[in-house]
Amino acid sequence: MAVEDIPETGLHMEIEAPEAVRADLAKRADVREIPALSAAFDLVRNGARVEVTGRVQARVGQTCVVTLEPMESVLDEAVDVVFAPSPGGAAKDEEEPEALVDGKLDLGALATEFLLLGIDPYPRKPDAEFTPPAVEDTGERPFAVLETLKNRLGGGRS
Repeated sequence: MAVEDIPETGLHMEIEAPEAVRADLAKRADVREIPALSAAFDLVRNGARVEVTGRVQARVGQTCVVTLEPMESVLDEAVDVVFAPSPGGAAKDEEEPEALVDGKLDLGALATEFLLLGIDPYPRKPDAEFTPPAVEDTGERPFAVLETLKNRLGGGRS
């Protein structure tokens, strides 16, 4: 979207990713599926700068890292980003603005970025608990042979 197309009064945009885009994003994110992905943005122009606020919402099919069962995660990521023609010019207590490319900003790319940042890399079902497997103590010690050799050689002293 070109900055010049944003009215002085601001603009509200809602986008929803089609199935093909969601399938591609699922591969890139290494998740089973993304059944739903949408974003709602409010764009406010301030000279050549644009502030984008809103939300990215998605449902993501993942695998629980504890039980290895399929599960679905719900994402709701808040967006608050400022774009400017060139980086720099931020006050000490402000983040640097994102760069506009040829006077344009890509809302699809922005939604994708917040989706990918919001996906939990270690998803876990709410009731999943890890129980370590029982280990049978056979009495064998893996370094017993080395200990015997050390003792035979006089404690390992040269």
